Amino acid sequence: MKALVISVWGALMSALGILAIPVVLLVLSNIIDYGTGLAAAKYREEEVNSYKSIRGIAKKICMWLLVLVGFIVDQLLLYASSTVGIVLPFTYLIACVVAIWLVCNEIISILENISDIGVVLPPFLQPIVKNIKKQVEDKTTIEREEK
Repeated sequence: MKALVISVWGALMSALGILAIPVVLLVLSNIIDYGTGLAAAKYREEEVNSYKSIRGIAKKICMWLLVLVGFIVDQLLLYASSTVGIVLPFTYLIACVVAIWLVCNEIISILENISDIGVVLPPFLQPIVKNIKKQVEDKTTIEREEK
């Protein structure tokens, strides 16, 4: 069993390459956010019901789909560039940026959930995460052309 788990994990990490860490962090932050959200619901005087729970799970799955869309865009860029003879210095740039942005959102949500439960947050933690998110947004902003 141990060998099977290690083999599957190794194959997955190998297949994802540089995208492995952001994807693992996204899945981990999804699980933590879901759990802290359930715990914080009691302190927010909200009811925990199956509709909200299923909706939350659907949102997490859609986050994974966004990373998949980023992966598809990356593959299109690699294919198009190689077709015209351009070698790109990256493989999963768009997917990584999407995953990092989503992880930042999840961490912000986790911190809000923990705060709602009543835990005092270190004053520097949320601004750091928001700053990282803003840097990702600023570095990837594409200006629209005015018509």
